[in-house]
Amino acid sequence: MHWNIASAALLVGFVIGLTGMGGGALMTPVLIIFFHVVPGAAISSDVVASVILKPIGGGVHARRGTVNWRLVRWLSVGSVPAAFAGAYVISRVSSGGAQNDVKEILGWVLLVAAAGMVVKSVTQARRRSLPSGAPLDPALVRPVPSALIGVVGGFAVGLTSVGSGSLMIVLLMLLYPTLSSREMVGTDLVQAIPLVASAAIGHLVFGNLQLGLTGSVLIGAIPGVYAGAHVSVRGTDRFIRPALIAVLTVSSLKLVGASNDALLWSMAAAVVALVVVYAVTLRRRTPEAQLAVAVDTPDLTAAR
Repeated sequence: MHWNIASAALLVGFVIGLTGMGGGALMTPVLIIFFHVVPGAAISSDVVASVILKPIGGGVHARRGTVNWRLVRWLSVGSVPAAFAGAYVISRVSSGGAQNDVKEILGWVLLVAAAGMVVKSVTQARRRSLPSGAPLDPALVRPVPSALIGVVGGFAVGLTSVGSGSLMIVLLMLLYPTLSSREMVGTDLVQAIPLVASAAIGHLVFGNLQLGLTGSVLIGAIPGVYAGAHVSVRGTDRFIRPALIAVLTVSSLKLVGASNDALLWSMAAAVVALVVVYAVTLRRRTPEAQLAVAVDTPDLTAAR
């Protein structure tokens, strides 16, 4: 048992439950960069661990009624087969000993996820949430576009373990601008259950799973996810989100082989950009918009 990995997983699990951000966006890079785990094994172990983690966070939201079940069904139609296919593709890449290629693929996907979070933050600040915080009418769910979002996110998760809480959540927000933040988090966590189950089966069949590594992640992450999910339904992640974007940016550049100078300048640029964006959006926020944010919990989603 790796207690240092379990300790890191405790913090990551809390962030997963708090923000809807999946372990792939944080735990997988942590395993590769800090604990020097082989990329293929890190991806496989994280995906399998998510099979247990997702129901914990999703169950909290299901009991509180913050899940759009019709949207979950249509997302799953696309994500389940795509996740299995992604697991097969990454197994073919890593089976030839091309672990550096796996690391670069993960890095580029993380970079896209970080960019998506920035776009999402700006869009979220501009949109107007439902004044009453009412759930999205199931009749407004669009089957085909929702299934296509599932395909994109599912393939990304199977390929890199990243996607359900980053790529998919940004696309969902753009497709359904009136979907409340709490319902967005709950729906994303629940739809990710069949998604990661399919990806996990693919990685069990094709991947490089290490049970000891997976167990260490679960021991730390399970209590973290449970605590974070309880906090998320009544809290906000607006303070932690800028730091997460910066961490994702630096992690992604590290995985694609950027120099230390590039990492330093990228971190500085990310911090400056985030400060400017949040300063501008706060100045533009009207009293009416602030009231809407107080009624409907602010953005609680980030990335997987």
